[in-house]
Amino acid sequence: MSDGEADAVRRNHPPPSADLATLRARAHAIRRTCVELARGKGQGYLGQALGFADVMAALYFHELRFDPDDLDWPERDRFVLSTGHYAILLWATLAEAGAIPREELATFAMDDSRLDMSALDSSPGVEVTGGSLGHGLPVAVGMGLGLRLAGSEARVFCELSDGECQEGSTWEAALAASTFGLDRLVAIVDANGIQADGKIVVRLEPLVEKWRAFGFATVEIDGNDMAAIVAALEGARASDGRPKAIVCRTLPGKGVPRLERREKAHFIRVEPDEWDAIRAELDEAGV
Repeated sequence: MSDGEADAVRRNHPPPSADLATLRARAHAIRRTCVELARGKGQGYLGQALGFADVMAALYFHELRFDPDDLDWPERDRFVLSTGHYAILLWATLAEAGAIPREELATFAMDDSRLDMSALDSSPGVEVTGGSLGHGLPVAVGMGLGLRLAGSEARVFCELSDGECQEGSTWEAALAASTFGLDRLVAIVDANGIQADGKIVVRLEPLVEKWRAFGFATVEIDGNDMAAIVAALEGARASDGRPKAIVCRTLPGKGVPRLERREKAHFIRVEPDEWDAIRAELDEAGV
C-alpha cells in the first residue's frame, strides 16, 4: 500500500462495515493493557476502564475519523473524555491504535510523563483537560458550534458518565445542543451505576427519557455488546437536526469476575498477589 493509500484508509469516514470479531479482539487487547498499567501502580481506575473498553474499541477502530500519525489533523473528529480519570483507558486505546509508542506506557502516572493518571490537554490525543465533572458536554457543544461556523464536517463525540449527569451544567449544555441543532454531536453516556463512594446518589432514571426530553435522538444499549455499540454509532451518523445520545449500560470490571463483584469499583486497590489471577480471569473470559 502506498503512503497516499494508507493515508486515505486512516482518514476514511464513514469506515467500512465493522468486523465484530476484530473489534472484540481490540477491546480485549485494550483491557489487557489497562490491567498492566494499573498493575504497575498497584491501583487505579480499572473498573471503569474494563467496563468501557468495548465502546472505546468500536469508537476508535470503527467510527472515529482520526489519523494516528497526526493527532492534531485539523479535519479529525473530536473526542472529549469528560471523565478525565478514564485516562488509563484512553492511553491503552491510543497505544493499540499506534498513536502513542507502547514503550511510553511504562511512564504512566510518573513525574514528567505525558500519560497522567487523569487526562490533561497537554497529553497526546486529548482535546480538553477532563475530570471536573460536568464540563465535558459544555466544551463539546462549544466545539460543535465552532466547527460548524468554520464549515468543517468533523463530528464531536463526548464521553460522560451517569454520575456526571447529576451536574446541572450537563443539562444546560444539552439544552444548548438541542437548541442549536448540533446533529454532529454525539454524547456517549457510560451508565455504570457508580460514583466515587458507591452507587449513584441522585435518582437519574428514567435516564433515556431525560435525554430524549432534552431534544436528543437517544438509544439505550448494552455497552458491553459490540454489535449493539456499532449499530448505535452508525445510527448516530444521521443528519436530522438533532444531537445524539447513546446511553451505554456497562459493567465495571467487565471481564474479570472478581472485579465485577466489587461493590466499590470507582478506584480499585489490588493486593500484589491478585494481579496474576486478574490477568488469568481476563484471558479466560476473552471478552
